[in-house]
Amino acid sequence: MKGLEICRLYYKEYGEPMLMRDFADIFPLLACGLFGSGSECFGYDDEISRDHDLEPGFCIFLPGEDVIDRRAAFLLERAYAKLPSEYMGLSRQASSPVGGARRGVMRTAEFFAQRTGSTDGILTDFEWLSLPDQALAECVNGELFYDGYGEVGAIRKRLASQPADVRLKKLAGELLLAGQSGQYNFMRCVKHGEPGAAALAISEFANRIMKCCFLINGKYMPFYKWSFRALRGLDMPQGLAAELEKLVCGGFAGVEEAAREAEKISAALADELRRQNLVKSDTNNLEQLAYEVNASIASEAVRNAHILAGA
Repeated sequence: MKGLEICRLYYKEYGEPMLMRDFADIFPLLACGLFGSGSECFGYDDEISRDHDLEPGFCIFLPGEDVIDRRAAFLLERAYAKLPSEYMGLSRQASSPVGGARRGVMRTAEFFAQRTGSTDGILTDFEWLSLPDQALAECVNGELFYDGYGEVGAIRKRLASQPADVRLKKLAGELLLAGQSGQYNFMRCVKHGEPGAAALAISEFANRIMKCCFLINGKYMPFYKWSFRALRGLDMPQGLAAELEKLVCGGFAGVEEAAREAEKISAALADELRRQNLVKSDTNNLEQLAYEVNASIASEAVRNAHILAGA
């Protein structure tokens, strides 16, 4: 059973009854769920994950102190700490993991500000551009079990998708960097006798192509160690995950074959861009397509910003 399901059941069996019994007056002001950092919040946990930060529990999100004061928050923390320490083979952690607590009582505003810089999920275009996708992914992954106050759900909805111009700006930057690394610099590094630089170039190409795929699908790319797993779950373009994985793992007979594969991947991405009417040019040169995507941005301020402003 996945960690998220275990935590949902733990909440239903122990958390919700405790909150409804002992905090009936403020229960309608709370939100409870599990999202944020950790493989279980993405549904990527497995047996190996059980040795690292995986525990039964959930988050209790509180509105500001003008709605729920510090004393009520303290009493909630004490009550949460008294919940069963073991459940379905998982044990509650005695100390917080690096980066802070991932379960228990927390202020809604602090949770989202830590990841986005905004307490309410309202961002300008340039604030959107400055945010790494993995931080945004942590705001909208997992599951909200209960949202009595409605604040948490509203913020998650605001952060669920980027504004159209932001998405295009990020896509333009990633296309440019993918083209430079995979279609241009990879073989140049090889010819210069710099195998280490060539390996970095092809790895950079794969990373940027993956980011393009997530942007095309309107999804946030998670932390790099889960990127291939998440990529395999995207709708389009089909089959790129296996090709990119083979590319970064050195699964080709020689550099020429790897370069041909990079061109094949670039062509597949270009075809998808055309299919979605994001570009019209028939070229597969990703750098050229990057500038075409950038030119299509409606906002003059966003369009005229450096093409790598969101990359």
